[in-house]
Amino acid sequence: MALTQRDSAARILLAEEKLLQRKMKTWPSGFGVKLEIITPFLGKYRPFVGRCCQTCTPKSWQSSFHKHLPSLGFHNVLQVTEEDTRYRGWLVRRLCYFLAILEWKVDSETPRDLQERIFCSKRVQDVMSLEVPQARGAGSVLSKSPAQWRSEVLSILGQIQSPLSLFILRLCSWALLRLLNRMFLNLLLHKGQLEMVRRAAQMPDIPLVFLSTHKSWLDGLLLPFLLFSQGLGVPRVTWEYQAFTPSLRALLSRLGGVFLPPGAEHVPDGERSVLSRAILTSYVEELLKSRQHLVIFLEEPVSGESRLSAPGGEWLALVLGAVHARAVPDVMLVPVGIAYDVAPSASRGGLSGSAQPLGLWSCLLAVRRALGQEFGCVRMDFAQPFSLQEYTANSLFRQSCSRKSLEELLLPVILGKSPDLLDWEKSEEWYPGLGAAAELKADERMLVGRLGLHSLSAGVSCSAVMAVAIMSALLLHKHREGVFLSRLMSDFSWLVEETLLRNRDVGFSGRLRDLVLHALSLLRGCVSLHRLSHGDVLVAPRETEAAVRELSWHSTALLPVFMCEAVGACAINALLVEMLPFLSPAELPAAVVLSQEELRRKTLALLQLLPRDILLLQPCQSVSCYSQEVLDKLIQCGLLVAEEAPSERPACDTARRRFSQKLLWKEMEDFSDSDSDYDEDTGKRCFKISQLDNCPDFFLFLCGLLGPLLKTFERAAAFLVESGCPELVCANRSLALSSVLTFKELGVLREQPGPAGPILHLSETFSSKGNQERLEKFMGQFTSS
Repeated sequence: MALTQRDSAARILLAEEKLLQRKMKTWPSGFGVKLEIITPFLGKYRPFVGRCCQTCTPKSWQSSFHKHLPSLGFHNVLQVTEEDTRYRGWLVRRLCYFLAILEWKVDSETPRDLQERIFCSKRVQDVMSLEVPQARGAGSVLSKSPAQWRSEVLSILGQIQSPLSLFILRLCSWALLRLLNRMFLNLLLHKGQLEMVRRAAQMPDIPLVFLSTHKSWLDGLLLPFLLFSQGLGVPRVTWEYQAFTPSLRALLSRLGGVFLPPGAEHVPDGERSVLSRAILTSYVEELLKSRQHLVIFLEEPVSGESRLSAPGGEWLALVLGAVHARAVPDVMLVPVGIAYDVAPSASRGGLSGSAQPLGLWSCLLAVRRALGQEFGCVRMDFAQPFSLQEYTANSLFRQSCSRKSLEELLLPVILGKSPDLLDWEKSEEWYPGLGAAAELKADERMLVGRLGLHSLSAGVSCSAVMAVAIMSALLLHKHREGVFLSRLMSDFSWLVEETLLRNRDVGFSGRLRDLVLHALSLLRGCVSLHRLSHGDVLVAPRETEAAVRELSWHSTALLPVFMCEAVGACAINALLVEMLPFLSPAELPAAVVLSQEELRRKTLALLQLLPRDILLLQPCQSVSCYSQEVLDKLIQCGLLVAEEAPSERPACDTARRRFSQKLLWKEMEDFSDSDSDYDEDTGKRCFKISQLDNCPDFFLFLCGLLGPLLKTFERAAAFLVESGCPELVCANRSLALSSVLTFKELGVLREQPGPAGPILHLSETFSSKGNQERLEKFMGQFTSS
């Protein structure tokens, strides 16, 4: 029987209440604050997220969406009962997990003659017919017999994949279901999104490729388990070859895992590398021909921010090559967003990533540690499927070559010269590795980068915002000094409503007080509670480095929701920093008049500075249009108000001008001045910062969301001038890597080969102390402190 949205919310609330009952044994109960029950939703409205891009895929935007899909409610995948089986009775209720998994079907399997097909494919035969000089015997050519070639082909194919084992698959699914029920309260899935995926899967001869975000190592098991349980078959999941030991790699391969074989991602035209790439390309073509679904992770695992991964680009290039080779008529791409209250990889003592390969024994130890922890809820969202053929046609049509490097765009601004190129598009294209993509043309490699960025943006946009992320953002960026529980509950409700207003969904429902306590219980290592004499409770975030890093980790989920406003707030901060020396102590920033043109220049400079995959700016959207959207968002959220001069016509005046002033052509001196109304009304507009009570706090909150990245840039620039030891920031390895890559694109750092790897050194432009200080000043103007 289908569950309504109210029934789903009731089940979520019941699960959360059970958690709270367990928490109350160790946490203070009955805080003494009596508040009414509040449902933190605007009119009980949940936005239906995940619509595909209407600009790039207009046909897909109309095909697989219907008005009734948003009202289908949610389904908890972990809740398996006797109703999910064909049997009833007392014994069935005890064995319902096992019986339900036995009935899950595998719609498509690997062809039995797969090895023969790959060995006889034209691409592999062409490689075998080539005479490749061997490393030994200078210039000598050694030929191999067909049996030797077949043995080598089978060896490489064995490194890529293995046939599915249904017994191991069902056994591991049963164990995973038991484990997930111990770790998480629920695993929610929107029925409307699932219905879209099912309709796309019913299209004849067109396979599905799931392009997923990557928040935890558990994602590679969680997503195929969910698809398997919902009747969508067992997909092939891409894993990193070097990240696992041979024993664990063999197990994952029997469960549907596929790997890039060693050597396929490198450029050298050795015999092994060329043969590996040919086998891998033929395998992907045969995989898609048999209508087996493929899961590709677009992000680096456990990176802490949205950044495209090189292995994901390799697999995208292979899928695109298969479509261009007409192995399949088309492929339906499905962006996937995964959201955790607490991701196992990010938690204390959880399934944390390591530089060492992961083995079976280390996995078992990690599972044992995870069983003693609480990870809250999980939400998985599917965006609207879209056609790869349609996206390719539209993207190639819109590609433009008029781009400038970041050094050409921002270096004149940093050095104090005239910034004339900020409206240009940055030539920051993400290219996949040089292995599988080496056979693609330059425009096709650019297309792979655009497709990856577009799909990652869609996956992040459809991801739900969890309660722990909202609580972490409030504690880190709004109440760093501590807050009363009653005020924290009010701010939690406010931030939920602001999230919903921006057409982003949240992954929870229930009573406000229970939600706040649920989030605080999961963050118990990062906060301290102090009961006060008047009955309220003081909640204060801990100042330790580990607590700050964990709160920063969770709060990054809020950045994509408020990205426009955060960019605008940092641009306003840069203008205030410039005006600060000219303001008297009695003047307030709210009294400062901001020119739209200057605000636009600061916004464009910041947009060019930030990496495009962190901005999640879709390739079809220009930087100039995005800067205008930033200004619109600032006005819409109330941070900026229009400033009207008394002598000028009010901006809100809709009275028409005299007929003779507007329409008589004889009074127009030059037709080229027909846009003067636009220049007068928009180019010379001015704004003031709103003086409402909540605006200063909201302004600092927005600046804090981009603070970790921008402060990392600032500390990196300060390190160049050796201005002292940097203060504590919410930095991690990924943010440090972003600063290094950005400084290389800016021309601050130059790279040259060295015996142990590339060596970075300062460029000639920034070898002088003055330019280093200008760089530090430019980076520091966008931060609030």
